Order: sequence, then C-alpha cells, then structure tokens
Amino acid sequence: MSGVLQRIKQFANSPQGRRTIDQVRRTAADPRRRAQAQRLIGKLRSRRSGSGI
Repeated sequence: MSGVLQRIKQFANSPQGRRTIDQVRRTAADPRRRAQAQRLIGKLRSRRSGSGI
C-alpha cells in the first residue's frame, strides 16, 4: 500500500499534480459547484440507505 501513497505524493509534487490540485481548490471554492457536489452526495447517500445493504 505504501507504493500507492508514494505514487500519489510524486503526482502531487509534479507540475501536472500541482495544476490539478489548484483546479480542484478553485472549483471547491465556487458556491455553485459546492452546492452541486452536496446534492450529488445526498443522492448517493439516499440511494445507499434505501438499498438494504
């Protein structure tokens, strides 16, 4: 499992990883996107709880 974490760390420190992290932070700061994500999470939670698993 540590190999996976090492690869994630390498990606996060790469130029592409830094761009991706910056893009995610900007998207998360947008109130419309945040509300959209909350609705999606709510749908997924209600679907899981209703399935009987």
